[in-house]
Amino acid sequence: MRKYAYLKEPLKCNKKDYVYKIMLFENKDGVYLFEYCSPDAVMCSFDSFYDSLDDVYEEWNDAIDERGWIDIKDPLPDCQHDAFIPIRVKGRNEGKPLWGQFETLVDGKWVEYKV
Repeated sequence: MRKYAYLKEPLKCNKKDYVYKIMLFENKDGVYLFEYCSPDAVMCSFDSFYDSLDDVYEEWNDAIDERGWIDIKDPLPDCQHDAFIPIRVKGRNEGKPLWGQFETLVDGKWVEYKV
């Protein structure tokens, strides 16, 4: 399960970055929280791990805006869990990942994606 939300106000997370939106991804191990340092970001800048959804909600619900948590479909096989569009590491689907190189699905075809 994945959900995302926009923050009421940007949250300063270090000396230079602000978080504008967040996404959670729940699996059998727990919940990953992805943080995005641009309102238009497609992939996250930071992530953290929580034991449960309740822990995420307790920490973040007061910070999200009036739209609340918005459901989003789980990623396609081999795709990044933090990405808002289908993005995967090149070669991951073949068991030969080229780390740092990405591709995205456009009109049914995988094409290079520049981060």
